[in-house]
Amino acid sequence: MDWLFEWLSQYGYVGLFAGLMFGILGLPVPDETLLVFCGYLIYRGRLDFTTAFLSGFAGSLCGITGSFYIGRSLGRKVALRYGKYLRLTPEHLDRVDRWFDRIGAWSLSIGYFIPGVRHFTALVAGMGTMRYLTFALYAYSGAAVWVAGFLTLGYVFGDGWQNTSALVHRYTLIATGVGAVIVAVIWLRRRMSSRSRRAP
Repeated sequence: MDWLFEWLSQYGYVGLFAGLMFGILGLPVPDETLLVFCGYLIYRGRLDFTTAFLSGFAGSLCGITGSFYIGRSLGRKVALRYGKYLRLTPEHLDRVDRWFDRIGAWSLSIGYFIPGVRHFTALVAGMGTMRYLTFALYAYSGAAVWVAGFLTLGYVFGDGWQNTSALVHRYTLIATGVGAVIVAVIWLRRRMSSRSRRAP
């Protein structure tokens, strides 16, 4: 992590832009820690909040939009060609499309706050039938809240930014785990209910 902080301290806004763009595209960049550290640099007077926000927001937009168009141009073809190895069928993809049509768009906004999820929601949205304008509405608004929120945390807690970042990371992982268990339970109950209705 030290090299990352030194690099960000040296390149400032450009480093923040590039870090978030490549992080959202899927490279192993600690996005939240990056933002909180930039908030700390704002607290120290080394960065300006508005410029840091615009740099981070632009990097997030480039990353999430790139993921969307990768999903649109390659995602479905790759899924159909290699999905058989993971038991992924065209029917499964159609089901994902219907889910995104109902409530999945919100995952583009909420997914920013769940580790690992933001890297895939745009890919899945691009693989489906979601229009770009719908994608942009949810994904870009989520990016604005996410960037502003974590920059503010680093600024407010100042010299305690490292402890704050660790706590946020820990409780986000806990919340993600609880959410995954709830989703799994709901899915299993619906599957069992569907089987019982089909049974003679």
